[in-house]
Amino acid sequence: MKNQLVYGKLVLVTLFWGGTFIAGRIVAHALPPMTAAALRFALAAALLLAVAWKMEGGLPRLSAKQVGATAALGLTGIFLYNLCFFGALGSMPAGRAALFIALNPIVTALAAAVLLRERLHALKWAGIALAFVGAAIVITRGDPLAALHDLGQSLGKGELLMLCAISSWAAYTLVGRAALKGLSPIAATTYAALWGLLFLLIGAAPDLLRQDWSLIGWQVWTSIAYLGAFGTVLGFIWYYEGVKAIGASRTAVFNNLVPVFGISLAALLLGEQVLASMVAGGVLVAAGVTLTNR
Repeated sequence: MKNQLVYGKLVLVTLFWGGTFIAGRIVAHALPPMTAAALRFALAAALLLAVAWKMEGGLPRLSAKQVGATAALGLTGIFLYNLCFFGALGSMPAGRAALFIALNPIVTALAAAVLLRERLHALKWAGIALAFVGAAIVITRGDPLAALHDLGQSLGKGELLMLCAISSWAAYTLVGRAALKGLSPIAATTYAALWGLLFLLIGAAPDLLRQDWSLIGWQVWTSIAYLGAFGTVLGFIWYYEGVKAIGASRTAVFNNLVPVFGISLAALLLGEQVLASMVAGGVLVAAGVTLTNR
C-alpha cells in the first residue's frame, strides 16, 4: 500500500513535469526568457526555503568547497537550463520540446563516460544508440535522410536551445554528485535555486525594470505559479521521496512518462499536432533510456 502511494506520487510528478512545457510555452510568449526564469525561481526559492526550514530546521552552513559546488549547480541547472528552456519554448511546440527532455539520461551517461571515465557496458551502449536513433526521427520529423542534405531544416533555434538545455542539465547532474556529499537533496537544491535566482536577477534586471506588468494576463501568472510550485518544488520533494522509498533506478524509469504527458497536454490544451514521427521516435527514445538505466 505504501509503495502504491509512492507510485501514484511519481506518476503525478511526471504529470507536473510534462505540464511545465505547456506553462513554459505560455510564459515564453509573454516574457523574455531570463525574466520568465527569474520569476519562476523567485517563487521556487521562497517555497524551498520554507520546506528546508520545516523539514530540516533550516539550511546548513556551507564549506568553501560546497559554496563553489552549489554555485555551479545554480549556474548549470537553474540559470543556463531555464534560459535555454524558455528560449526554446518561444521557438518550438511544447510537445516537441518535451520529447527532447527524454534524452537527459542519455546525455548524462555519455558525459559521465567522457568526463568521469565511467565505464559503459554493451547494453548501455545499445540503449544510447537506440535513443539517438529515436531522437533523430523526432528531430527530422521522420526523414533523417533529408536532414543530411539540409540540416538547418530540422535543427532550428528551438531545437538547438533544447540540446543546450539537456547539456546544462547533464552538467548539473554530474556537479550534483559532488555537491550532495555532506548536503541533503533539499539543502543542495535550495542553495542551487538561490544561486540560480541571483544569476537570473542580475541578467534580467534591465527587462524587469522596463516591463509593463499591466500587460501580463492571469494565464501567465498562473503558469509562473505552476512552474514554481508544482513543476519545481512539489515535483522535487515527491521525486526524492520515490528515490528514498524504491531506489534511484526504479524511480528514474518514471521519467519516461514526462514526454508522454507533455505531448498529450500540448495536444489537449494548446491544440498542437501529434506527428507519427514523434510517437515512433519517442517510443525508441524511451526504450533506449530504459536499456541505459538497467
